[in-house]
Amino acid sequence: MSVATINPSDRPLYAIVSGAAPETINEVLQRMQQIDELLDDGDGLKWFNRLYMMVTKEVDVSPPAGGWKDAVWLLRLDVVFAGFYFRAIAGFLDGSGETASSWSVLMKARYEAGIDRIQFALAGMNAHINHDLALALLETDREMNLVPGEDSPQRVDYEAVNGLLNTVMPAALEMLAAGILGLAAQDTGKIGRVLAFWNICKARDLAWDFGHYLRGLNGVALAVARAAQDQMTGVVGTAILRCV
Repeated sequence: MSVATINPSDRPLYAIVSGAAPETINEVLQRMQQIDELLDDGDGLKWFNRLYMMVTKEVDVSPPAGGWKDAVWLLRLDVVFAGFYFRAIAGFLDGSGETASSWSVLMKARYEAGIDRIQFALAGMNAHINHDLALALLETDREMNLVPGEDSPQRVDYEAVNGLLNTVMPAALEMLAAGILGLAAQDTGKIGRVLAFWNICKARDLAWDFGHYLRGLNGVALAVARAAQDQMTGVVGTAILRCV
């Protein structure tokens, strides 16, 4: 599909997400900021992007006591991981390749009424973590010629991020639910139900395990495993948007 056939209203977004892959966390955050400034409040993608930006900033400025064990690996993982997000949006908008069902669920519902900001935000997290994170882990490890074990510095850092997210996520979701700069508050009671339904740290743990599982597959077995994961994340994304 050519850029000319993309919905005109989505061309500015496409221009942002289809640019050269970011190489640093600052470049990732700059791109997220551009998306945040572009999208209006009625676009559900805005609220995932804002949550992702808030979480990325917090992890970037809040290393654990004693610092990261392998900061080079962790920062590269964050950049590679963000690249999956930008490519998913670009691929959906221009129709190139197959877009993961979990991303399609979110993108097709972007302007639907009756879906709260936190549901859009968590549906995006579901797509990005349950579908993309295992693939980002494998790509990063291949780049750095690593196979991290359970007691490796990389695994320690990965778990440390979980600890940060446990602190950051509830506050970030409350901010989304309450609105920004005096906008009318939404139902903050939904936050607890959403967090009970979908837990980011459990999802990250599963992504780590799934990445190791995929590492040992190839050919048809790899394709089947990835297709099953894609289907599952799509179902969960739909549940977050429709049933919470």
